[in-house]
Amino acid sequence: MDAMVTVHRESGFRFVIYKDDHEPAHVHVIKDGETIVTLIGADGKPEVRRNVGMKRADLRRIMRIVGQRQQAFLANWREIQGGTD
Repeated sequence: MDAMVTVHRESGFRFVIYKDDHEPAHVHVIKDGETIVTLIGADGKPEVRRNVGMKRADLRRIMRIVGQRQQAFLANWREIQGGTD
């Protein structure tokens, strides 16, 4: 089985969660680069943890998508990680 699971595709982006990944809950977003978005930031909203190669407009689109799907991604995280938050 793959070490990563694609949990969503939209606007050319692939949203991936790696199995047995470290806390905090996050998604890797892959397209022309890679961005890691922590699903629950300091204010409870998603926040960019790392960006390599994504344009500013792509980051805005990514954050909109993650914000809309935050609860679904958190549920995916828990399922893939075996019930951890």
